[in-house]
Amino acid sequence: MSTLPVVAAVDGSDDSMRALEWAVDAARRRAAPLRVAHVRQYAHWAQQSHVLAALRADPQDDPVLDRVRAHLEGRADQPDTEYAGLEGAAGAVLPGLGATAQLLVLGSRGRGGFASLLLGSTGMAAARDAECPVVVVPRPGREVDGEAPGGPGSRVVVGLKVDGPDEATLEFAFAEAARRDARLQAVAAYPWPAQPWMMPGDMPPPIVDQDVIEDETRLLADGFLAPYRERHPEVTIELLPSAGDAAGHLVAASRDADLVVVGRHRRRLLSPVRMMGSVTHAVLLHAVSAVAVVPPSPSEDRPRP
Repeated sequence: MSTLPVVAAVDGSDDSMRALEWAVDAARRRAAPLRVAHVRQYAHWAQQSHVLAALRADPQDDPVLDRVRAHLEGRADQPDTEYAGLEGAAGAVLPGLGATAQLLVLGSRGRGGFASLLLGSTGMAAARDAECPVVVVPRPGREVDGEAPGGPGSRVVVGLKVDGPDEATLEFAFAEAARRDARLQAVAAYPWPAQPWMMPGDMPPPIVDQDVIEDETRLLADGFLAPYRERHPEVTIELLPSAGDAAGHLVAASRDADLVVVGRHRRRLLSPVRMMGSVTHAVLLHAVSAVAVVPPSPSEDRPRP
């Protein structure tokens, strides 16, 4: 059985060239082929909302792919590389490439859109809809508040929801940390200060000790992480119970991290479409490291009540 490729989406922008370098490194680490894809947008007058399928263009007659070939030419450790020229709406075509890829990598913004956007519509669509994990590589110069967890060496950060952990997200994060010989930091956020709902006339609830909530969070998270520790004994795991906003902690932890890994929402019975949660959305917009958005496994992604 052939190894699925790592797909790098390029459009000639500096952002996409940074994503290309990330994808080349990812393909090497996975001993996987690299597929470089460029989607030529339909002319505005020719766009039709019902046309979503990509049309094949000649990859030999594409200035963007020619630039990539020249950029990669002569590298001794270059993975097996193929080039795909496509035509269509990038926001529809690129997510579809995930069906035959193990990873889709793209820049946070391409040539189009407004200069002030932190994440373009194509990146958002790919992260929401692709069937494989999607890595979004931000442009340099972003700043974040807060302090990143210290310590030397490479770090991979993963968001851990103790009220419903994503198995695919945790497996991806452990495997990526193993490939990079990196520490894995699991951020398990819990709400604080506690704000219980009260009806008129209700008695105030007993005062809750924050240490108790943190200990319970740590205990639950340890239990969820145990099987992954057994499968990946080479990975050093640091569990970080964190009070308050999960997105804020993950963004702060992205400083100097190799990668931040977050999950995509499972589909629900009353909302069967693919969605990204508010935490994943915020991390994509503000993290200073590359962000991997991991879809749920097929068994987890069935609409549930």
